[in-house]
Amino acid sequence: MLKIEHLGIAVKNLEKSNELFTKLFGSAPYKMEKVESEGVSTSFFRMGENKIELLEASAVESPIAKFIEKKGEGIHHIAFEVQDINAEMKRLQNEGFTLLSQEPKKGADNKLICFLHPKDSNGVLIELCQEIK
Repeated sequence: MLKIEHLGIAVKNLEKSNELFTKLFGSAPYKMEKVESEGVSTSFFRMGENKIELLEASAVESPIAKFIEKKGEGIHHIAFEVQDINAEMKRLQNEGFTLLSQEPKKGADNKLICFLHPKDSNGVLIELCQEIK
């Protein structure tokens, strides 16, 4: 793993949360995007080398909707940048981690993504992401 790529925060209302985080960070999101396949609308804030992704459910059955229903708003995942997502998925699976998909999926911010089941990482949802080239 190369670095923490971003922190994902589940929110009920993206518009209101964008206003809140714009005040908090002193700058507006640099990107907003819908990922229909995941049932989510996102916005990204950059703070130096760090990024924060806000995630609002755009579908009732989406993972974000289920997360908010169960746990409320808050930190949803930590994403780590990897150089070769397929190799990293295979390595982690061989180490005993459960992948939530067997193939990388297209995610937001021009990334290929894969999540690890939180039961294998002390309750923390881990996202692997690789820039699409």
